Amino acid sequence: MSRVNANLLLTLVALIWGSAFVAQSRGMAHLGPMMFTGVRFLIGALVVTPLMWIEWRSLARRGKTLHRLDGFKIAGLGTLLALGAAMQQIGIVSTSITHAGFLTALYVPLVPVLGWLLWRQLPHWSVWPGALACLAGAYLLSGAQHWSIGTGDLWIIASTLPWALHVLLIGRVAHRMAAPFLVAGGQFVVCGLSTLAWGLSWEPVSWASLQAASWSLAYAGVMSVGVAFTAQVVAQRYAQASDAAIVLSAETLFAAGFGYLLMGDRLDAAGLAGCALILASMIGVQLLPLLRQNRATMAAHQQV
Repeated sequence: MSRVNANLLLTLVALIWGSAFVAQSRGMAHLGPMMFTGVRFLIGALVVTPLMWIEWRSLARRGKTLHRLDGFKIAGLGTLLALGAAMQQIGIVSTSITHAGFLTALYVPLVPVLGWLLWRQLPHWSVWPGALACLAGAYLLSGAQHWSIGTGDLWIIASTLPWALHVLLIGRVAHRMAAPFLVAGGQFVVCGLSTLAWGLSWEPVSWASLQAASWSLAYAGVMSVGVAFTAQVVAQRYAQASDAAIVLSAETLFAAGFGYLLMGDRLDAAGLAGCALILASMIGVQLLPLLRQNRATMAAHQQV
């Protein structure tokens, strides 16, 4: 898969995640956040199970079965996923969705910073202005121009660290293991079981509430987790983590679009400007590196 195709697949992931926001919002009317998260990630694991089985048998035939260390890596990714989801949901209890949307976007500039700190990996220069433009766009889109930091906001800010680490590590782990479906499904199981245990311990639940949230759970589980999170694992084998963070941040833009179509939300001038900034950062981070490659290719041909 080329870098461009990988980024296009990540754009589709962001589109699905943005549409799933409606399902998650409606599902919260019937279930607690941890219960909803646990059930939907386990549904996602069931969706990927056939592909996991096929991939496992393929690796076995080639004598490349996974080792215990690989299992620890997958469990680590699932733990990061669970921590990010848990802290975000705890924060949403005492802050608004608009604040949460902006603060979650703080992970975008955090990804290239962590990549440099951990591996001295410098991304293309376009990532830095793109990340800042994306953050500014999320700020304008969220409508969070006048507010103070509260406890819920601090939880959301804390969740950006596991989110950023997850985006940074998922592609490296999947690429080295050459088993994207096992990585995806394994992390879903770890995240699903841990958050479900949390929900069963602290949140009220009944069969009637599960039935009432069934359509929301089905969409969020099948599409947002089973399809989108798995596609993220596949695409990030071929895309730089810093690029992926910017492209995936378009979830905010798509969520605003689906909110407009399905929930009656409306954007003011600042919100529209935020959408434009996010879109510009997505396009820039994909096209600017290609321009440099094209110039290098043309220079090589001229020398020949």
